[in-house]
Amino acid sequence: MRVAHKFDFKQFSVHHDRSTMKVGTDGVLLGAWADVTQATRILDVGTGSGVIALMLAQRSNSEAQIDAIDISQDACEQARENTSQSPWPKKISITHRPLQEFNSQPYDLIISNPPFFSNSYKPPSSGRIVARHTETLTHSELLTHSKRLLKTTGRLNVVLPEAEANRLKTLAENNNWYCTRECIFRSRISKPPERILMEFKLEAAPIKIQELILYENDQEWSEGYRALTKDFYLKL
Repeated sequence: MRVAHKFDFKQFSVHHDRSTMKVGTDGVLLGAWADVTQATRILDVGTGSGVIALMLAQRSNSEAQIDAIDISQDACEQARENTSQSPWPKKISITHRPLQEFNSQPYDLIISNPPFFSNSYKPPSSGRIVARHTETLTHSELLTHSKRLLKTTGRLNVVLPEAEANRLKTLAENNNWYCTRECIFRSRISKPPERILMEFKLEAAPIKIQELILYENDQEWSEGYRALTKDFYLKL
């Protein structure tokens, strides 16, 4: 199947032909769901084409500054092009650097659509598959370096498949993180969870759990999904 090289949103467009990870439901979900309340310093880890950074630029207050990092030089160059052509070119800064080597002043919010899989076969030359595996950024490293870069009151937001999400949640709890928000995403109400969106904090707080269904009837998007993404998708 041919993949379109550009994805148009209501306020910006994203070219993603040089990014290993294309614009998809995971990133859109996370960019729309993450809590940007009072976040003036935001870090997007593994920005790819820059889609999440652009969504957060649209949603956050005018004073917010967004740093976006990626290990792919091509992705960073394309993310820079995408942000330069957006309404927020001065709000987003793109850096070609792994999280493990990145240093900055503390953030209010760190957001990541992180690698999914570990201990499974992958062709070494496949950039997209490398981007989806944890060898370049393990979940333990994500937690460790997010803790290093977050304010004590800050938030870490991620999206993962259910099995990986449960493993990350256990790992987080064992390292003094608290899951304070969780969204269980299904394509249909009769289907098992396809993705789990999670918010972690370093301070204890009661967890808030919600469910989100993509399709209500046939191919019609649910009211919940429409409400979450209405500021972005052209069809809404």
